[in-house]
Amino acid sequence: MTLLWLAFAVLLLLAAWLLILPLRRAAKVERLQRALEDSDDAAAQNVAVYRRRVASLEAAKSRGDIDAARFDEDLSELQRSLLDDTERLKRSPLKSAAAGKLAVPLVLVAVVVVSVLWYRWEGAEGDLVLYQAIEEVRNDPEASLALMIQRLEQQAESQPDNPRVWQTLYPLYRDSGAYAEASDAIERVLALEGRSPWWIGELAKMQYFINEGRLDDRILALSREASREAPNLPSAMWFLGVEAFQQDDYQGALGFWRRGLSTADDSPLSEAMRQGVAQAEQRLAPAASERNVLVSLSLADELVGRLAPETTVFVVARDSEGKLPPLAIERLTLADLPASLTLDASDAMSPMASLAQVDEVRLLARVSSSGQAQPQAGDLMGERQGVAVGGPDMDPVALIIDRVIE
Repeated sequence: MTLLWLAFAVLLLLAAWLLILPLRRAAKVERLQRALEDSDDAAAQNVAVYRRRVASLEAAKSRGDIDAARFDEDLSELQRSLLDDTERLKRSPLKSAAAGKLAVPLVLVAVVVVSVLWYRWEGAEGDLVLYQAIEEVRNDPEASLALMIQRLEQQAESQPDNPRVWQTLYPLYRDSGAYAEASDAIERVLALEGRSPWWIGELAKMQYFINEGRLDDRILALSREASREAPNLPSAMWFLGVEAFQQDDYQGALGFWRRGLSTADDSPLSEAMRQGVAQAEQRLAPAASERNVLVSLSLADELVGRLAPETTVFVVARDSEGKLPPLAIERLTLADLPASLTLDASDAMSPMASLAQVDEVRLLARVSSSGQAQPQAGDLMGERQGVAVGGPDMDPVALIIDRVIE
């Protein structure tokens, strides 16, 4: 701090020198200005020009070029012009070179006072003291976590409104297992700097440790508050996922944890979310395998023989709103009809869209004369809307191929 204040003193001395410098030059400037004004003959030149013009007017009048009225008018104009020029040349008297000397020390004192007050208000003196305390501990041969916490707690007592102190104390408390003190440090940071989502998430974690791994309403409220500003914040996603998992909402838990993993670094929390994802997927696996649709597929009598027996038949299940990729697809031939088949999660085209995600589907069967998935004129087709997705005890749904695509 001594070096800092010495640097401030040097800067203030430089500022004082710059303020005094104009006064030292004031006498010389005054002499030059007086000499300039004394040598200024602009007024005499204006009078000489006026006299020449008056003489010209009198000569013109005597020759009869202008009459008396015109002479009087032009003469008045010349007189007004001379008066205007004379007024413009008037100068206020020069002040003494000593004038204003009293203002300099007043301004100098004001500069010093304002500078010191501004630094005390906006400066980082507290951060510098904090840094020196940390460096002293680090250079101490007996440095330890306990000694660092002790020195920083002393700083917290001397500058309780400095958020950097509490931000520095928080990880020390956390790593030493002092979760209540860590929680208090976060509360001070939030009060001083506003409710940052990251700090709110850290507060939820400390409350979780204080509760010995049990969720409570405050932890969930903090997690929801943080997620509103940071939708993928790992700490918030972890707790919201745990809540969903405990309520048997495994799909919801998967959503929270996958969002958290998308922004998480390699940390114990990330590993916990990965394990949670594996457990949720394991819980969902049996349920997904039981979500199916039993189909009894047949060809209308009037269309029998229209296409060759080896012609490909596609059976597709889609979501009722048509927003997802096909949820399930089976392939067989006309020779296999009539046929009974089961559509389930194993028939999905993509892991992002399967029968496990919906309660109702639209069934389509198409006999493709070209063997391609794209419908073409001449293909045969059947459709069934609003088919419920259920378990193996559901009754088969009759699906009849009964029309020709034009």
